[in-house]
Amino acid sequence: MCQVEEDYNGLECNQEKIPVPGLNRKCMKCKEGTAVLIIRVSDAFCRSCFKEYFIHKFRAMLGKNRVIFPQEKVLLAVSGGAASCTMLSQVQEGLSRDAPKKLRFMPGILYIDDGGACGRSEDERQASISQLKNIFTQTGFPYFIVPLEKVFSLPTSVLVPGTSDPDPSNPCYKQAVDEYLKGKQKLGEEEAVGAVAQLNLEDSAYSSEHKLALQRLFSSLKTLTAKQEMLQTLRQHLILHVARENNYSKVMMGDSCSRLAVKLLSNIALGRGAALASDTGFSDPRFGDVVIVRPMRDYSSKEITFYSRMFHVPSVFIPGLDTKSYDKASIQRLTESFVTNLQADFPSTVSTIYRTSEKLHTVRPPQSQSTEAEPASKCLLCLCALDTTADKASAFHATLISEQLSQLRLQKGSVDPTVESSNQCCVEDQTCGTSGCCSSNRTPVQQDPKALLCYSCRLTIKDMAAVSTLPPYILTEAEKRQRRSQMKVEISEYLLEEDQD
Repeated sequence: MCQVEEDYNGLECNQEKIPVPGLNRKCMKCKEGTAVLIIRVSDAFCRSCFKEYFIHKFRAMLGKNRVIFPQEKVLLAVSGGAASCTMLSQVQEGLSRDAPKKLRFMPGILYIDDGGACGRSEDERQASISQLKNIFTQTGFPYFIVPLEKVFSLPTSVLVPGTSDPDPSNPCYKQAVDEYLKGKQKLGEEEAVGAVAQLNLEDSAYSSEHKLALQRLFSSLKTLTAKQEMLQTLRQHLILHVARENNYSKVMMGDSCSRLAVKLLSNIALGRGAALASDTGFSDPRFGDVVIVRPMRDYSSKEITFYSRMFHVPSVFIPGLDTKSYDKASIQRLTESFVTNLQADFPSTVSTIYRTSEKLHTVRPPQSQSTEAEPASKCLLCLCALDTTADKASAFHATLISEQLSQLRLQKGSVDPTVESSNQCCVEDQTCGTSGCCSSNRTPVQQDPKALLCYSCRLTIKDMAAVSTLPPYILTEAEKRQRRSQMKVEISEYLLEEDQD
């Protein structure tokens, strides 16, 4: 950013002011109607042109990327906010009969009730659910309302990346569209519309044990930054499970341009630089069989707010973890405040950060270029590729050595030498004999899942008071992966390398 005292071409920066637009300004598109809103300095729209511009941008984003195929089941993750509800209204309008370029996929709606993690009462949660039910019912789409407490009953298969089909190219997409149009002429328009008119509601009840387990989990997290990261991870796992259980191959998220700009900077501060392309890109294929899609990433929060207010898009305000918190309460909250305040003085801040995120790409390690990547090469929580396999000259390796030395110094005076000698036995109790082995008398050592996490998820787990408060499917998968890696080390001398005949 330029300094106030510096001169550029004989003009000082503090003397350049943005011209204030007049009240009788004409629309920049039709040149006839009176502008009712100004998105940017020179972009003034009337009511009808702004609606046309908003709808065209949404469908152009889907048509340009060609990720969603005709008759494909797409799950819309709606949080109740303005961005996700506007995304829902765009899909609803795109599937209507009067749409000029009609959408061809089959949508479903998912809402995850995270009120138990945010400290909301039961009455407040039920009031928000009833309001969202009215919105979902009017669309006619099948919808699911799932509480966050359901993560304590998820299977371990959620953390295993599914097998994905090859990346669809343009001829394959065109062929799928042609086949859909031919089938549509045979089946008729009425059957295609009636296929999405069914309603499916998942029971939103949860047990008291799961509610207490969720409260213990978030109370064990020391900082608000770690709580927000854990909440995002659990929501992602629950969305993935619902999509797989109901055969949805795509999931639409309502992340706007402003939200992604904040997410990019906060993820860099949280050590997620290796996963920026997946976290902020249009499509996120990290899960394999389910692809995350962000069709609202070209809209700023200002555009979404204007559209939802002008065309009466219903939304529900639901308080989150950082509601009414001060700016320095968490890294995410501080980054949001920084970007928002900077955007007020420099209107191109969000767009500059957003355009930078479009140029990012994920570098695949050599071992992940095979057809099926091993689950051990993925992070246990975020399912991104592990970024901890760095050489000894890296900053991560130096940080890891410092942590190990500090832990050894703290544990040096509290370790019993008899316990150390008893731990030098075999790994699995079932492989030991009944006599001559000391492993039957020692207690099982608690597993540490940090070795299975990426750098950012390690920081989140580091802020936990007790790792045992994690959901059972995470602990079970961690134990399974550690046993497999330990077994691989034991039989490594009997295995053939890939380059050997």
